Amino acid sequence: MGIIKNVDLTKKANIYFDGNVTSRSYVENGVSKSLGIMMPGEYTFGTQKAEHMEIIAGKVEVLIACGDSNWEEVNAGEYFEVPANCSFDIKVLEITDYCCTYID
Repeated sequence: MGIIKNVDLTKKANIYFDGNVTSRSYVENGVSKSLGIMMPGEYTFGTQKAEHMEIIAGKVEVLIACGDSNWEEVNAGEYFEVPANCSFDIKVLEITDYCCTYID
């Protein structure tokens, strides 16, 4: 299990899609990140900054609007990246634990 030390954590949860996706924002060594859980379902997210999305546990399929037009399966231990000012569709196939890093 990964332990994150010495971070600035925002107490208030980010809650999306009627509570089916939740996260907590934090800053680690000057880098903004979030840790969260996604329940099975289909969701669309937009980005302002580029994102590196690590799937810690679970399985998803993702379609990035600014990239390839094919769905990509991403499993535990893998990641995907989304450009800034883009959107992505995600099919959460099983409960998924994730960490998102926001890239300047």
